[in-house]
Amino acid sequence: MSTGPRPLWEAWAKSVPPLARTSTREPCPDPVATATHLARARLADQYMVYETEGGVWHFAAGSAVDVTATATGITARAAGRSWTSRTDGKPLTAFTAALGALRAAGEDGTARHFYGWAAFELAHLLHADPAATGDRPLLHVLVPSVEVTLAADRTVVRAVDEAWLRKVADLLAEHPGQRAPVVGGPASGSTEAVVAAGSAAYGRAVARTVADIRAGLLEKAVVSRRVPLPAGPRADFPATYLAGRRANTPARSYLLDLGGYRAAGFSPETVLEVGVDGRVSTQPLAGTRAYGADPAENERRRVELLTDPKEIHEHAVSVRLAFEEMAAVCRSGSVAVEEFMAVRPRGSVQHLASRVTGRLRDGAGPWDAFASLFPAITATGVSKRAALQALARHEDGPRGLYGGAVFRGGTDGALDAALVLRTLIGAGEEEWLRAGAGVTAQSSPAREIEETCEKLRSVAPYLRFTREPSDTADIAP
Repeated sequence: MSTGPRPLWEAWAKSVPPLARTSTREPCPDPVATATHLARARLADQYMVYETEGGVWHFAAGSAVDVTATATGITARAAGRSWTSRTDGKPLTAFTAALGALRAAGEDGTARHFYGWAAFELAHLLHADPAATGDRPLLHVLVPSVEVTLAADRTVVRAVDEAWLRKVADLLAEHPGQRAPVVGGPASGSTEAVVAAGSAAYGRAVARTVADIRAGLLEKAVVSRRVPLPAGPRADFPATYLAGRRANTPARSYLLDLGGYRAAGFSPETVLEVGVDGRVSTQPLAGTRAYGADPAENERRRVELLTDPKEIHEHAVSVRLAFEEMAAVCRSGSVAVEEFMAVRPRGSVQHLASRVTGRLRDGAGPWDAFASLFPAITATGVSKRAALQALARHEDGPRGLYGGAVFRGGTDGALDAALVLRTLIGAGEEEWLRAGAGVTAQSSPAREIEETCEKLRSVAPYLRFTREPSDTADIAP
């Protein structure tokens, strides 16, 4: 990708304070509770918790250093100043240039990490109709003032100064439950009411999409429905994250208040994972059945999933396109399907899962791979362009964070991006869930409605809400 206005980004990067202080401590016995505790402390007005492979949690917080890009402009902040530039319809190119300058500004060779998100509507600029992109932010990244890594063998704190180290040390010394407010969860009846909201309109959207597919306009589309939370107490995102993570088995999880979005999510798959050695992989999941407490019923559904022609077709076309998108940025002959049609439990559902891997070709970096693979094929459809056009016709407004990505990256070339599904999302005064299903020529509206309900049950039962201290009825354990 082009470097953009290099002097501009060099000036910004030189104003970003380094994480000059490091402290290594004993491991925390309950890292997810500790990470949630750090988030609840509100050390700064932006933060993210991001769980990576192997049960490692990362917490990042800050407010003064970030980058935000729209279809037309990009703004970077540091040291109380702002740097702005046009993007000319290529926000990812400008975004990449800014982060590249951050790498060049490093003095000690230590990788600097950044945390951010990409909105689904970025897809229209990359693959479909730029006019459908809108004027909202498409990319946002935080370069933190403090970063905490909670691993099985140790806890590492990196910060811009001693004051930040002391703040985190004090929080780590507290019991994780000390700052937790009184919260309540929904009763089972209200959970099912949330899950079922808007299902009739969704069924009609599925039927229209099936008609498009049978008319030859596309092969598959992942049609979703938005489920606003009912009026009442506000959602408690840290408490929802902690309760949901205890009950889910995600590929990645995240909790954030960043760039105008709040989110607590349990992602079933990654959009991509890029190592510092150039190895890149993606993990398409497509094909779904419910997963519950009865092992015999789970096994029956697993067998059903593996033999259902609609589910197998949906999965196979997703893997085929993921392979093609990987081949576009990888060395010739390096792309392989390392795993095909395994069954993975993910909270309240089980999915057909595959993994496609490769090695980045010379001259390609992690954001080139991101541009090729984003958004995940399992959140859009086949072909991606035709599916995006179908979603614009049949879904109820822009998706925003849903179907996009939440990521953690480094100036060493590493990038780990989770697909935003199974997520409680908030922006301004609104809070909502969203779920979708892969629609093919064999789809029935009733089954796709059922599938969205199954997926929503990965989050809805674990919603937690702020309560007045005197209101202790129906308090969740």
